[in-house]
Amino acid sequence: MDHKLQVGDRPQIEMGSLQERSAHDFEDKSASSTSKVFQKMSSFRAAEQGPFSGTSRVGGVNMFSCACRSVKIVVFSNKLNLLMPFGPVAILVHNLTGHHGWVFFFSLLGITPLAERLGYATEQLAFYTGATVGGLLNATFGNATELIISIHALRSGMIRVVQQSLLGSILSNMLLVLGCAFFSGGLVYMKKEQVFNKSTAVVNSGLLLMAVMGLLFPAVLHYTHSEVHFGKSELALSRFSSCVMLIAYAAYLFYQLRSQSNQYVPLNEEVSPSGESAEDDDESPEITKWESIIWLAVMTAWISFLSDYLVDAIEGASSAWKVPIAFISVILLPIVGNAAEHASAIMFAMKDKLDISLGVAIGSSTQISMFGIPFCVVVAWIMGLPMDLNFQLFETAVLFITVLVVAFLLQEGTSNYFKGLMLILSYVIVAASFFVHVDPTKDDKQ
Repeated sequence: MDHKLQVGDRPQIEMGSLQERSAHDFEDKSASSTSKVFQKMSSFRAAEQGPFSGTSRVGGVNMFSCACRSVKIVVFSNKLNLLMPFGPVAILVHNLTGHHGWVFFFSLLGITPLAERLGYATEQLAFYTGATVGGLLNATFGNATELIISIHALRSGMIRVVQQSLLGSILSNMLLVLGCAFFSGGLVYMKKEQVFNKSTAVVNSGLLLMAVMGLLFPAVLHYTHSEVHFGKSELALSRFSSCVMLIAYAAYLFYQLRSQSNQYVPLNEEVSPSGESAEDDDESPEITKWESIIWLAVMTAWISFLSDYLVDAIEGASSAWKVPIAFISVILLPIVGNAAEHASAIMFAMKDKLDISLGVAIGSSTQISMFGIPFCVVVAWIMGLPMDLNFQLFETAVLFITVLVVAFLLQEGTSNYFKGLMLILSYVIVAASFFVHVDPTKDDKQ
């Protein structure tokens, strides 16, 4: 009988041991998964804290190694940075010879890689801020070079240089940058038409047309001699319109942040339930958040320092090279500021992410027209300078026709290399027009 009990109890003993074993396995798996979660959280915290998170024992070594790694990534990883030494060369030439043509040329070369690295640091910071705020950061710091140069020009009283450089930045983004993106993407994807979000293009085209309206009315008011107070109504209208345009741009930012947070997600990418793109999992930041902020401050300060030499040498370079100031302001200066947009727009178009390319090119044009130009008018108002929105008939007509051409090409929601070639050739015509354009004097404007 005892033998029967032993035989009957054996399955229960085996079942008990199996339950204990499964419980131990579950505890081991949960412990390992918990440890992995804590490891990921600690690594993310370490990435956010950057070089300031080291302990007292190895803090100095960690900060030095992080600084060396950051300098290697930011400064020595891009071939365009070979132009960085031209910035100090421009300062040396200014102090030794004073030749304005060479100072302008070397300053132009020295600022170009700084503008591109400014965009790179902004993209790295966008990894820690999210897609929407990151897009706004890209648009803001992508145009920081133009705004810095414009403020330095305002301090020198060169109002026409400010107007023409901002106008040239809009034309360069809409025709050259977008055209190169369409052309490069069309060559890579020759057998199909690339698609983008039409609603985004329509909103930006509407804002650009509103900016054209703000620039057109003061010019028409001036040349029709229909002002109530000659010389004053034009300036008052410009300042009032600038404030309205700033309000419209603020409303656009609110609309983009709150109502259309997924507006710039490419159509050919899968979106996860959390709202993130499936392809973003493979991308990771190369530098930490604090390193990105420090590099943004360093690049902005160095660009501001070189902009002084660049602006002071514009008139001397125009007379030395026998090139109109209008051509330098509209064509040459925007090449520097749009270096980051140009590179990123082409790169995303070749990856079939045309919505991002469109957001970079058209979004930058929208920000300059709705924020950059009105902001400079308000800053000049504070400085006591009479900067208005009267960009003269020739410049206003060029901008109006450019916006119409781009709006017609974007209305289908598709792109190919031929559309890109059309935009590039249109920019060549614009450049040739400003090469033979002489800015009217005050007597000619009356």
